[in-house]
Amino acid sequence: MTELSRRSLLVGSGALLMLASTPGSAEATTTGVATSAAPIRATGAARASAISQGTTLFHADLHNHTLMSDGDGDPAKAYESMRSAGLDVAALTDHATLLSINGLSRSEWTRTGQLADAADNPGIYTALRGFEWSHPLLGHVNVWYTGAFTDLGGSPGMARLYDWISRTGGISGFNHPGREILRFNDFAYNAALREQMVGLEMFNRGDDYLFDGWSSGQSSPLNACLNAGWRTGLTGVTDEHGTEWGYPEGKGRTGVWAVENTRNGVLAAMRERRFFATRVSGLRVDATASGVRMGGSLPFAKGDVRFVVDLDRGPEWVGKPLHLQVLRPGSRAPEVADVVETEAGRVTEFTVPLDAADGSWVVLRIADPSQANASPGPSGHPCNDWGVAYTSPWWLTA
Repeated sequence: MTELSRRSLLVGSGALLMLASTPGSAEATTTGVATSAAPIRATGAARASAISQGTTLFHADLHNHTLMSDGDGDPAKAYESMRSAGLDVAALTDHATLLSINGLSRSEWTRTGQLADAADNPGIYTALRGFEWSHPLLGHVNVWYTGAFTDLGGSPGMARLYDWISRTGGISGFNHPGREILRFNDFAYNAALREQMVGLEMFNRGDDYLFDGWSSGQSSPLNACLNAGWRTGLTGVTDEHGTEWGYPEGKGRTGVWAVENTRNGVLAAMRERRFFATRVSGLRVDATASGVRMGGSLPFAKGDVRFVVDLDRGPEWVGKPLHLQVLRPGSRAPEVADVVETEAGRVTEFTVPLDAADGSWVVLRIADPSQANASPGPSGHPCNDWGVAYTSPWWLTA
């Protein structure tokens, strides 16, 4: 099907979607962000953490589209584009909608797998196949590491989708949370899928989703998701629909701390929530809380937590003033337990008292105080500045 006919079907398929889908129904470069022999983008921080051992930083984009759904680009060019742009891990996740209308067909799913297998180079470049389950009201969910895909015909609501993911053994993430009106049935928790629902997009394209929907009376997607009981890490993605896979600066991406740059290595890191969201290429963020890396559990209910944060983007950002904001559960917007002034190119240590009675999770947000948040929250909120990165959460478990 041609690009024109595919894209022209998008509007016409909306009514069908709504009728059929009611709610409830092993080596890397030591510096820079490039892995190819002739990298295009060679700026950025070294890949080794200044505070942890045993893993390497790999730069990932886990959400992209092609002509096989509503994108503009030839899928045969996508993986090489992302590799040449300096990404280490890349995924194609075309839409799975209804009966392949503006979405994946079975033959296209097979082709995506063939393209990923051809591009995959264990130890050097990880190419993944995934899909984006796409409901016009409930929201969109990315699914990776499955041998098949499901669309709205087979999985018309959240419960059916969660059951399908659980049975197939894949991992998944909430996409651009809050954009669709029902917000995954307001992030209704499903304990059976807690370990497989690994991600929540905080940066999608150029947008920071921290306060999405706040101005219309909804709560922060971060609050809604984590307060519901989900234990998601936090991701950034390009969600590319054009032909510049991997290249646009200022769009989301994910930093993955993995033992090796292979499909199994990335999967293990994603399951451990050992990753961070950013929209800046070449950024290195590693963080521990009382010795526990991001994505882990803190085995106490109340006490002082010592944070250690490694934050670097190479020579061009050395000395750049940044803020570290300690986010805690709130009602409609996260509470900010502390704001610590720091700068890029250094390790920062600070202590914050935490109490599980105030909520079970804590997240660090890295921000540029010289720029404004294009989607601000409450007046005077410390996070009304420009978000640079989010660590995955820690959970108080005692």
